[in-house]
Amino acid sequence: MNETVASLENAVEQLGRDDLAVFREWFSSFEAAEWDAQIERDISAGKLDKLAAEGIEEFVAGRTRSL
Repeated sequence: MNETVASLENAVEQLGRDDLAVFREWFSSFEAAEWDAQIERDISAGKLDKLAAEGIEEFVAGRTRSL
């Protein structure tokens, strides 16, 4: 583990209940934004094209169902 991560862990351990809740909410939003950005990069790079084509093929062949 590097020094930055250890420092962050220590800081989080020192948070009070209310501050920990605020941090948890912030981190959850941060993580979701990172996930969305990764998906956008994968889409732009064409990494999901094969999966999309397979889904369309399944739909056209009638092998899907409504949600």
